[in-house]
Amino acid sequence: MNIPTLQNEIVKLEPLSLDNFKNLYAISSDRDLLKYSPSDISTFQALTTYVEFALEQCEKDLAVPFIIYDKTTQRYAGSTRFMNIDWHNKVLHIGATWIGKEFQGTGLNTSMKKLMINYAFQKMEFEKVEFRIDQRNIRSRKAVEKLGAQLEGVLRQNVYLNDGYKRNTCCYGILKGEW
Repeated sequence: MNIPTLQNEIVKLEPLSLDNFKNLYAISSDRDLLKYSPSDISTFQALTTYVEFALEQCEKDLAVPFIIYDKTTQRYAGSTRFMNIDWHNKVLHIGATWIGKEFQGTGLNTSMKKLMINYAFQKMEFEKVEFRIDQRNIRSRKAVEKLGAQLEGVLRQNVYLNDGYKRNTCCYGILKGEW
């Protein structure tokens, strides 16, 4: 799949690659960053494996991974992707999103999500965008609710995290007609 560059005045989402992901290592080494995620990016090798998996999923047309560039600070801020892409049913997830602490609460995440949702509905012609969030991650849940996503249900104890905890996952969705 050809990965587009999406941007507005605040953020630029560029294709994540084996060349540019190294810009994220300083951020990814924060052990609390993926506290609610089953992924590991805490070491350079773990981050490399994470990116390689995202690129493999991209080659199979199941994901579109991005590196996040904050235009305000002119620094790389994290990563996100379209994932679990169901081309037949026109449903995809926006997930695997992580941004460094210094970029949180700046409006970067909201701006980025709006770009992605617009692209999914308008350019990719999808009919639904979903988000899967750890039930305990109140900050992320409030962020997608602010965008208009509706809580559709909770998958109980469905994902193991790296520390062995089995999380409950909140399923949120936005339909094209609601956007």
